[in-house]
Amino acid sequence: MFHKPKRREATLRRHIRLRKKVSGTAERPRLSVYRSLHHIYAQVIDDAKGVTLVAASTVEPELRDKLKNSGGNIEAAKAVGLAIAKKALEKGITKVVFDRGGQIYHGRVAALASAARESGLEF
Repeated sequence: MFHKPKRREATLRRHIRLRKKVSGTAERPRLSVYRSLHHIYAQVIDDAKGVTLVAASTVEPELRDKLKNSGGNIEAAKAVGLAIAKKALEKGITKVVFDRGGQIYHGRVAALASAARESGLEF
């Protein structure tokens, strides 16, 4: 009988497949997105050095207060996209490679990406 992979297994498979092609460099770091049920996280990572350059999430106090504990919706994802772009631009990072983390490019992931693009990041 055919074994249908569980949702988490399928996400991990897509993420591994994606990471074979996508990696961050010093000139163009990787914008990685992780989406949980209640929160969304974004990091700008230099894979050559293995260092996180910038991070933003709905768990951070300034965003949590602004969002009133609703970190799992599209408005929260847009706020995280704006925050990560602002922090990256302050550090002089303008171009990134987008890593959707095995998630489908839809909903919160797409909202975060579009907010980051509108704020000045280039993917």
